Formats: sequence, structure tokens, C-alpha cells
Amino acid sequence: MKSRTITWEEPGEAAAEGLAMTGLEYLRAMADGRLPGPPIGATMGMMPGEFETGRAVFFADPGEYHYNPIGTVHGGLAATLLDSAMSCAVHTTLAAGDRYTTLEIKVNFVRPIAVETGRVRAEGRLLHRGGLVATAAAAPPTSARRSAPTRFSRSWSCRRRRRVARGRARRT
Repeated sequence: MKSRTITWEEPGEAAAEGLAMTGLEYLRAMADGRLPGPPIGATMGMMPGEFETGRAVFFADPGEYHYNPIGTVHGGLAATLLDSAMSCAVHTTLAAGDRYTTLEIKVNFVRPIAVETGRVRAEGRLLHRGGLVATAAAAPPTSARRSAPTRFSRSWSCRRRRRVARGRARRT
């Protein structure tokens, strides 16, 4: 029998601090350890990479704990990695106080991921940002051992939520 222990910090305080920062400042603060990352990163074994305006990179090391009943990494790891890369590419463009949520994500599974695949990398890029909806795409998660795509995502969109200002919500 194997086991895995996951630890994380309470996410509410970091999220509240993040509302006072631009999206890019907030992501960089988490990446360099000034603020704790979200619990999903610890749960899924994901790590932040690089952040610049309109671009975000994440990594994951596939493990046995990601496996599905057929002996490969569950597609949820790839989908979560891609969602994080795409949503954070949008997040890098947000003003202080702005928030968003995922509207939809489309993922095409091309090839399985396994422990032997090694560290996988997903890069999200902003394609369009309108007043309420933004669209991003992600390069397929790739590894040093296999340069061809293992999973692919075509598009992602999000709906911006109300800006929090002086204790009241207002539409942006």
C-alpha cells in the first residue's frame, strides 16, 4: 500500500491580498513564494513556471497517484494543467480587484501521459480579451522525453466578474 500526504495554506488570505494587486503581480508573488499557491497546485502536483502579460506556463510531474483504471495518467491532470495555463494567461492582464471564472474549455486527448513521460509543461497564451469574455489557447503539454503533443487544447474562455472596490461590487 502506498500513501501521499498533501499540505497547503489557507487560501482566503492570499486571495484577499491578490485583489489589491494586478493579476501579473499576484501570479509572480505566488511563483516566487511571497504568497502561497492555491491548494489545487498541491493536490495535482502542479508548479508555476513563467508569467508575463498574456502568457503563463505551468509544469507537472506525472505520478502513479494521477493514474486512472487503465494504467495511464487521468485526463483531468492534463485538463487542469491546461486550464491553469490558459486562465492565468488571462489573469496576467487583470487590473487590481478584477476576477474571472472559466466559461468553457475544450481539450483533445491525442496521446497518453505516463510516469515515464516525465515533467510536462503547458503554456497558455491570451488570444482575445473583450469587455466580458476573454479567449486563450494552450500549447500542448510536452516533456523533455517527447516533444510531440501529449494533449491539446484549442480554446478557453472566461467571464470577467465584478470588480471589488471600496466594499461594493461594480461591473467592469
